[in-house]
Amino acid sequence: MKTDGGAKLKRSTMGISGLDDILNGGLIPHRLYLVDGDPGSGKTTLSLQFLREGVRNGEKCLYITLSETKEEVVAGAESHGWTLDGIEVIELIASEKDLDADAQVTMYHPSEVELNETTKMVLDAVERVNPSRVVFDSLSEMRILAQNSLRYRRQILALKQFFIGRKCTVLLLDDRTFEGSDLQLHSISHGVISLEQLVPLYGAARRRLRVVKFRGTDYRGGFHDFSIKTGGLFVFPRLVASEHSEPFQGERIKSGVTALDALLGGGPDRGTSTLLMGPAGSGKSTIAVRYAVAAAERGDHAVIFAFDESTMTLEARTEALGIKFKEGTKAGQVRVRQVDPAELSPGEFAYLVREAVETDKARVVVIDSLNGYMNAMPSEQYLTAQLHELLTYLGRRGVTTIMVVAQHGVLGMNMQSPVDTSYLADSVVLLRYFEYAGRVKKAISVVKKRSGAHEQSIRELYFDEKGIHLSEPLTQFRGLLTGVPIEMNSEKSRT
Repeated sequence: MKTDGGAKLKRSTMGISGLDDILNGGLIPHRLYLVDGDPGSGKTTLSLQFLREGVRNGEKCLYITLSETKEEVVAGAESHGWTLDGIEVIELIASEKDLDADAQVTMYHPSEVELNETTKMVLDAVERVNPSRVVFDSLSEMRILAQNSLRYRRQILALKQFFIGRKCTVLLLDDRTFEGSDLQLHSISHGVISLEQLVPLYGAARRRLRVVKFRGTDYRGGFHDFSIKTGGLFVFPRLVASEHSEPFQGERIKSGVTALDALLGGGPDRGTSTLLMGPAGSGKSTIAVRYAVAAAERGDHAVIFAFDESTMTLEARTEALGIKFKEGTKAGQVRVRQVDPAELSPGEFAYLVREAVETDKARVVVIDSLNGYMNAMPSEQYLTAQLHELLTYLGRRGVTTIMVVAQHGVLGMNMQSPVDTSYLADSVVLLRYFEYAGRVKKAISVVKKRSGAHEQSIRELYFDEKGIHLSEPLTQFRGLLTGVPIEMNSEKSRT
């Protein structure tokens, strides 16, 4: 039961948890709804899940197809490992005379005029089965039979009138094969769900849906990513951070490296985000992994989302540095999830993060790196907005987030980040290379920490088989961050 405007409304669930969440629990029963989208966007799959959910609830279900044969519908269901037991499939193929340009086909209420053969078979099937859920696939054939917009609108209105009082929830599928936008269907329907399929220049097709209209109830607006896999549609509702909050106790998150914790004023605070910035190979990922492993050593669970590095390479590299961890999804373990940005939508990634936090109880989340994450986004503008929502969500759940971003360049102050996200993070740790005595070394410094004091010094950073090491503050140099430091003592001796 859901509450809308003070009235309790029972819902017809869709059988797709993410879509039910967007619809505030599901469809309002005994109404007529439109599901539109280009061919291949997932309309048939969605409608079959809707009917299968009805069968699970003990309802009679009817699938009327004018666009596919019954064998094609059954084959589509079998590709997802489904059977259509409990769903009556009626195949109605329009006859040649119905498609003839001179045919005068008009659809009115059954009591008013004699219906044409195809329409009469549709209504006879509904009266015979007396279903609680009906899918009508698709309206494009009805549009062909109608031959003009006036007759077509009359057909749809008559169809809607026919179902009134029959306690039947109806999904009308439309494949947008007509030219222009058919707003008549939108005005007649009680609700409209629009499916889209976007094809990037590289990578898998991206799918998203939007609830265009839903009378008499609230719903989650905007676009929501979804995917089609074996098992049906998987919808990932747009993340709204304000809806997710959990009380937690504040504390400093230790890395297990004393000098690194001192540099960060005792460590990042729980529920905050830390950004590690620097050129490739400067040690950002190793430091991030060290925080995840330290969390597991304390008995927490941590998860690493690796966009740029395979799990095997990450484990081998960190083990060579003496950083060992037990992989898993339980407390005291670290889970490494390899992410392919060409195959994953931003909405699905946010869902994976939520799953790690809410199901596996992760308390430290590492995103390595934002460069890879950015490749999953349509543009920098949306990257910033979605990343802000994701970090806000993690902060409200008491999760410490460690992010990595690789900057372009090796030495000097002119290195650039592919996207400026430093203002989103609560703490920013800067890593740099510098040249000294014929060797290239690494420097680390904290340039920002919102939640408290931190060291303003610069330390040398180095690694060996025993792990991560930081030197004492490098007070005898100036210009370290330029890459070519000047030793202060040598300047004094010249003067």
